[in-house]
Amino acid sequence: MAKQPRNGKVTVVGAGFYGSTTALRLAEYDVFETVVLTDIVEGKPEGLALDMNQSRPIEGFETEVVGIGGGSYEGTEGSDVVVVTAGLPRKPGMSRMDLIETNAGIVRQVAENIARTSPDAVVIVVSNPLDEMTALAQLASGFPKQRVMGQAGMLDTARFTDNVAEELGVPVSSVRTLTLGSHGDTMVPVPSRCTVDGKPLSEVMAPDRVEHLVQRTRNGGAEVVALLKTGSAYYAPSAAAARMARAVMEDSGTVMPVCAWVDGEYGISGVYLGVEAEIGREGVRRVVESDLAESEVAGLREAAEAVRAKQADVADL
Repeated sequence: MAKQPRNGKVTVVGAGFYGSTTALRLAEYDVFETVVLTDIVEGKPEGLALDMNQSRPIEGFETEVVGIGGGSYEGTEGSDVVVVTAGLPRKPGMSRMDLIETNAGIVRQVAENIARTSPDAVVIVVSNPLDEMTALAQLASGFPKQRVMGQAGMLDTARFTDNVAEELGVPVSSVRTLTLGSHGDTMVPVPSRCTVDGKPLSEVMAPDRVEHLVQRTRNGGAEVVALLKTGSAYYAPSAAAARMARAVMEDSGTVMPVCAWVDGEYGISGVYLGVEAEIGREGVRRVVESDLAESEVAGLREAAEAVRAKQADVADL
């Protein structure tokens, strides 16, 4: 089968561990013409881009990585997708909400620059607190809501899957899980949609162990932060963001759990929330509403109200 031609430009804002790992993953897919890595630090993205490009003969990809430092957006113009990783990471003992004021200022400025230089881009936000920063990026950019989404459910679902596979000693490929709701305390893992080799999770694991893994999934980011002592997770989060960007560029229609604008689904309206959505070149084509247990729908509605209040507050930051 002939290889598809490379096309499109993807910009990753923020050249920390998360941003640089995302840029490398995107480049190694070898489906994009250009991956741009930007940062306020002069020289850092340029150096990382040079290093990544020199790995091309070894890894066998042709995508060009371009680094732009000093906070400039010159060279990002006309990006098809922009992944926003800019902002401070958590430290041990910090919640995602502790970052809200500092990261709101950063994300607002980034969104305004994206709107100026790449007015047709699809924006994928990964800065914390995720749900609030996604809402702020949409407000600050003025983009249609379907063209701004957040990366959370992909990561949380991956963590839930890995936790189940580890607990049962089975391959991760045999496990299917799903998490919805917010990226934080009101995350809603969906055990009714979870299977192991096609069997419902409830048939292969005791209820108390399922609940234990649900809690471990909710605290997945904090568990990594506590072990690292400085910085936060980036390997799994970058994999999630890169897959979302690829789905946009390939117009794949893949259904993914993402932070998307909800307008009537599950009886919830007017809020950015973790739901399943069909992803394509216009961003979120549609929110996919599926059959959930009553308790899971209740949890989703509770999460919606929790993030709704915070998203209203963030508009003024």
